[in-house]
Amino acid sequence: MNAIITVVGSDKVGIIAKVSQFLADHKINIDDITQTILSGNFVMMMMVDLKNADIAIDDVRKAMEILANDMGVEINIMSEKVFSAMHRV
Repeated sequence: MNAIITVVGSDKVGIIAKVSQFLADHKINIDDITQTILSGNFVMMMMVDLKNADIAIDDVRKAMEILANDMGVEINIMSEKVFSAMHRV
């Protein structure tokens, strides 16, 4: 299963490192990643592969919420199918 993770917030050192480390710790592969700074705001989108993950997507969501609070950013995760359906024109 693939999922989309978005991270938005004030730019600070370590955002990519902390999110990536969490994913690696749970055997979640990053298939694609893009990030930019828009008017001082950090914006990142990742496509991840949960096929070999040792944690369920709902548990990833809960852990990401804690990580987001610690870093002062907003992190969202949704299945690729839901993301694609929401953004279909």
